[in-house]
Amino acid sequence: MSDFDFAIVGGGINGAGIARDAAGRGLRVLLVEQNDLASGTSSASTKLIHGGLRYLEHSWFRLVREALIEREVLLRMAPHLIQPMRFVLPVTPGMRPLWMMRLGLFVYDHLGGRKLLPATRTIDLARDPLGEPLKPRARYGFEYSDCWVDDARLVVLNALDAAERGAVIRTRTRCVRVERGADWKLVLEVRGRRDVMTARVLVNATGPWVATFGETVLGRPPSRNVRLVAGSHIVVPRLFVHDRGYLFQAWDRRVVFALPFQGDFTMIGTTDRDYLGDPGKVEASAGEINYLCAIASEYFRAAVSAADVVWSFAGVRPLHGAASDKPQDTPRDYELELDRPADQAPLLTVYGGKITTYRRLAEEACTKLAPFFDLRPGWTGQMALPGGDFNVERSERMIAAVRESWPFLSDGHARRLARAYGTRIGHVLASARQLEDLGENFGSDLTAAEVRYLMTHEWAQTADDVLWRRTKLGLRVSDDARSRLAAFMANAMGRA
Repeated sequence: MSDFDFAIVGGGINGAGIARDAAGRGLRVLLVEQNDLASGTSSASTKLIHGGLRYLEHSWFRLVREALIEREVLLRMAPHLIQPMRFVLPVTPGMRPLWMMRLGLFVYDHLGGRKLLPATRTIDLARDPLGEPLKPRARYGFEYSDCWVDDARLVVLNALDAAERGAVIRTRTRCVRVERGADWKLVLEVRGRRDVMTARVLVNATGPWVATFGETVLGRPPSRNVRLVAGSHIVVPRLFVHDRGYLFQAWDRRVVFALPFQGDFTMIGTTDRDYLGDPGKVEASAGEINYLCAIASEYFRAAVSAADVVWSFAGVRPLHGAASDKPQDTPRDYELELDRPADQAPLLTVYGGKITTYRRLAEEACTKLAPFFDLRPGWTGQMALPGGDFNVERSERMIAAVRESWPFLSDGHARRLARAYGTRIGHVLASARQLEDLGENFGSDLTAAEVRYLMTHEWAQTADDVLWRRTKLGLRVSDDARSRLAAFMANAMGRA
């Protein structure tokens, strides 16, 4: 008998989502990730749960509809990680005409059965405070709805839910070799040691490594045209004080977002460029940084230059489509390929995908593999992620309850913890009665108690795991505090 039913390679949003779905259907699941969870593309997104407004002009109506439906499903599943956000779209001369934008937003409002989010409205940018940060090139605009998400935590909580349903999650574990027979035999390498596991089905959910893993480990090149497209973002000091985002039209017919980020900053992105090389080493190029600065300067009264950038990051999207298309015109859809030769174990390969539709992708992946197992029905659309078992309308009330239960927390500290851990905040704070009970403070209210929780329950092993993926506090913590955090974690893991 094999050790597992599913062996999933890749700890991004798709791999974690499939692990959660499969484990909840009663399967024995192993997920292996060569680095940290969400260490690649899944933590380098624009951090939006959205239908993709610009996809409408490509007539990708099915993709938009599916994403809009999922937008509200995910909002109900994880109201702590996902918050509604309103976006301002200025109507600028020489760009898409007013009638086209009005029609597109009407379709966007009605295509996915919107229930929780408010509808689009027209705004006078010359009078509305939302126009104050902008140059007067646009008199009118639209305000529409989508959602913001803590992308890396979404991955981690899918993995956590999978683990609590019996899945084995192994980070910093590389699958270096496989043998295919009636079952799969996987050779795993971790810290110089090799383990061997067997599984009835193998899932290649390696994202931008899908072709590399197929060629070097599976010994079979991808059957689909995999196009690696890099998308970069920059972060600058705050350009506006409200909680809305902006969507700008660029001169090359692309669109660029400017979003509030961590209170004191504005995040601007993204770009699209073909990428060759190791997806783990992608960086925002000087040209991309200048491009994003130029578009921001076209719209904001305050000029933005490369000297203002406090952080930049990039991720590689594995798209499938014609190489002749512009990168921004390549579909963001996903495709699942099932290879099931006679007398050999099945292989499922995941091509493409976007964070908004990950749950549907995972559900479809399990459906494709259902003939090989006695599966329980699909369930993920009705079950909250860990900490998300409250109504989205009660988010502020939940934060107030945290302040009442732990009155020694500042409002900002309570709000951050509530949005990260939801109703499971008690697992982090436990029986603390005063701030000192939480232990050492590493800056920005990151305490030893929280770090211990992340190490014990969420697979955090390094300071970067904590600061850039689990908490998004990397911009707020000093170099000295980062060193103290690294030493604390090394000591806790017995590496001091």
